[in-house]
Amino acid sequence: MTDAKPDPMLSKAETLIEALPYFQRYAGRSFVVKYGGHAMGDPEAARDFAEDIVLLKAVGINPVVVHGGGPQIGAMLKKLGVESTFVDGLRVTDKATAEVAEMVLSGAINKELVGWVNQAGGKAIGLSGKDGKMVRAEKVERKVKDPDSQIEQAIDLGFVGEPKEVDTRVLKTASDAGMIPIVAPIASDGEGHTYNINADTMAGALAAALGAARLFLLTDVPGVLDKNDQLMANLTPDDIAALRDDGTISGGMIPKLQTCVEAVEAGCEAAVVLDGRVSHAMLLEFFTSRGAGTLVSAT
Repeated sequence: MTDAKPDPMLSKAETLIEALPYFQRYAGRSFVVKYGGHAMGDPEAARDFAEDIVLLKAVGINPVVVHGGGPQIGAMLKKLGVESTFVDGLRVTDKATAEVAEMVLSGAINKELVGWVNQAGGKAIGLSGKDGKMVRAEKVERKVKDPDSQIEQAIDLGFVGEPKEVDTRVLKTASDAGMIPIVAPIASDGEGHTYNINADTMAGALAAALGAARLFLLTDVPGVLDKNDQLMANLTPDDIAALRDDGTISGGMIPKLQTCVEAVEAGCEAAVVLDGRVSHAMLLEFFTSRGAGTLVSAT
C-alpha cells in the first residue's frame, strides 16, 4: 500500500490557518518596507513584491513602502555627464546632483513602483517626504579621521540629509482611504532646500513615527550572519553592539542594524533584515512559524 500523495489544496488551507493569528493580531497596524537592491532591477521580483504588498493591505495591514535608487541615480548622473564625488563611501550631493536624485527617485522609480502595485490590484499613491510636509530634513554632518594625524575633520556632503521631524498625517490619511503610500526618500528643510536621504534611514524614521508593527529592510543577503556564516534569527540592541565590537558585523550591515536599533528604541515593535531576492520572503518571515531573516527587537 502506497502513501497517499499530499493534497496541495490542503497545504494551502493549512498555510492560511497558520497565518490567521498574525492577520488578527496586526489588523490595522502599519508595516514599513524599505524596497531596493536586486528586486528593483528584476521584473519578476518586482511583481512578487507588489503582490505581497497588496496582500498585506487586503488582510487589513497598512503597508508603507520606502524605496531607494542609488544605482539609477548614478546611471542618470553618468548619462547627463555629472561627475560624482564620494567621501568615506558617501556620495557628495551638490545642487545639480540633488536635482537629478529628486527627478529619478520621485519621478521614474516612484511611479514605476506605483504602477507595479496598481497592476497587482492595489491602489498605490506616490509621495516623497516633501508632500504634506511629511518629513522635515536636516543636513547630515559627518566626521572622518585624517589617516596621518588621526584628527577628526568635518566633511561637507552637500545636500545629503536625515529626518529631523516626521508628520504621519499624510500617510495615515492615505492608508485610511485604502491607498498604499510609496515614498521616495526626498525631503526639504525649513528653508526649502531639498535633501536626498538614505532610504533605510527614511524607512526607520517613518516606522518609529508610525509606531509600526514591523520595519522590513530588504537586502541582498539572508540577514545577519555569525562568524560561521549561519543566520542569526533574533537580535537585541545589546547583541548588535557586541557583534559590532567583535567584528562579526561590518561594512554596510552596520548602518542597517543601527537603523533597526533606532527604530525599535523609538516605538517600532520590531525590525527585520531579510533577503529581498527570495520570492515572498517578507510573507514567509511574518506569516509563518518558519520565519526568514534576522528579527531585531528591543528586548
